[in-house]
Amino acid sequence: MDQISHSNLTDEKLVECSSNKVSLETELSETLYNTMKDFVLSNPTWDQYKLINSALATFLMQNGCTDNSVSEIYLNQLFTPSKSF
Repeated sequence: MDQISHSNLTDEKLVECSSNKVSLETELSETLYNTMKDFVLSNPTWDQYKLINSALATFLMQNGCTDNSVSEIYLNQLFTPSKSF
């Protein structure tokens, strides 16, 4: 019975997540966190989500990823002007 309840709950969560977004939790070094926070605060067009997406897309592209969706994220961030800090 628990498996059936768990299965139904999992199906409901899959429907909720159909927007192709996943929640990610990770630990960062204090240096990375502070640098990310300073960047986001000094660049109003960026937030922590855009920064993480950009960083992951850049890493994946530099390491041979050929997924078109990742390429799109990577190219969009390359040609989006942002203030250097």
